[in-house]
Amino acid sequence: MRDELLRFMELKGVQRAGWVRAGVQSPESVAAHSWGMAVLALRLCPNDLDLAHVLKLCLVHDLPEVVVGDLTPHDDTSNKAKDERNAMQILAPDWVEFFDEYEGQTTPEARFVKSLDKLDMGLQAHVYQNEQGVDLREFLTSARRPLSPEMVALLDGVSD
Repeated sequence: MRDELLRFMELKGVQRAGWVRAGVQSPESVAAHSWGMAVLALRLCPNDLDLAHVLKLCLVHDLPEVVVGDLTPHDDTSNKAKDERNAMQILAPDWVEFFDEYEGQTTPEARFVKSLDKLDMGLQAHVYQNEQGVDLREFLTSARRPLSPEMVALLDGVSD
């Protein structure tokens, strides 16, 4: 059990590759991103969704990146789904169902968590632009695509 838990903690050291590629100084870790999504879920989860389940999906969705790393659309992602699922089976076989649900977007909770994934990225892009002056418009554009009008309004309400 201890070794398993220590392996999970390695996610704290995996930097978000997109921020690194964009030249962000001291970018967040994948674990920080998952925490951000969880906080957004606590604040924004609709009453008709199961908040506990949403939080599980937020915390587990990127766990395979401990093994495969944080891949971006600029990387070769041809085997990403297979590699990440294999990693999940090794890291936490009892959580594979959550990973599959998120990847397959098979429930309202999974679709909501996907939107939180994008919202977190968009909000973090605003933070980095304001703090570091780095141009992250590509991230803001990417974040907006799958968002509901309410979540787009949250992004638009953030001052640059």
